[in-house]
Amino acid sequence: MPDKAAGKTSVLNLGEINEPILVFGGPYSNLQATAAMMQCARDLGIPPGRIICTGDIVAYCGNPEDTTDIVRNAGIHVVQGNCEISFGNDADSCGCGFDAGTTCDRLSVQWYDFAKQRLSREAATWMSALPTQIRFQMGGKSLAVVHGAPSSVNQFIFPSTPVEPKLSEISATGCDGIICGHSGLPFTQIIDGLLWHNAGAIGLPANDGTRRTWFSVITPDEQGLRFEHLPLEYDAEGASDEMLAVGLPNEYANALTSGWWDNCDILPDEETKQQGIPLSFESTYWSSLRHTAE
Repeated sequence: MPDKAAGKTSVLNLGEINEPILVFGGPYSNLQATAAMMQCARDLGIPPGRIICTGDIVAYCGNPEDTTDIVRNAGIHVVQGNCEISFGNDADSCGCGFDAGTTCDRLSVQWYDFAKQRLSREAATWMSALPTQIRFQMGGKSLAVVHGAPSSVNQFIFPSTPVEPKLSEISATGCDGIICGHSGLPFTQIIDGLLWHNAGAIGLPANDGTRRTWFSVITPDEQGLRFEHLPLEYDAEGASDEMLAVGLPNEYANALTSGWWDNCDILPDEETKQQGIPLSFESTYWSSLRHTAE
């Protein structure tokens, strides 16, 4: 599996940002969701320069090239995920970090081969040049955006992941917090005054029994930052039908419309118990003095 931590780290520093930013991850070749995300950003009045994608533009769904085109042409910032590394290096597998022999591992062979045949070399070359980290300062905080974790691009971090490895990963960046993707589940945690934030994925539902997918908006003020997890509504039926029409795995096509993952191979016990329970979020406020859920 590709591990960017073993190679060169490329950092894009956006400097100080004093207005809201929008963060999303995992377009996953879902053209309908990606188009809806870009329209939602326009509706919110957030320009491309303040939009960050946490990677995995191409994966499970049916439109790898068109989805990549939307992201490239939008002029937004994108951090390199394991899928970008794999396609950029013309690798034989997605490098998602699935355990060998699991359902996810088996199904990844099908969607990866499908996407690799349909993704242009130009798009793959663009992916290979993306930064492995994006950094910026906001509301008196310094933040690092990665795909999975700073130490490993395909590391799965969940709400129930113990705090010690989260704190260790944050400490390694020298920043106050980490924004990431990869796991597919949105969450925000403030641990000993430090932040771990996953904006979620827009290309597949969050295993909560609904078709909604998730992104986040981060808003600064004089005293700190406000994090909002927001649902994305899009034509899930159309995206699912396209997957079935081109012969992609039924398991992922059905997940788009059912809101249930076919399996919980990657999930810890705590997250597995939450399967099928609709997600809801209160905004989280992060300051140097306190944090509150409102």
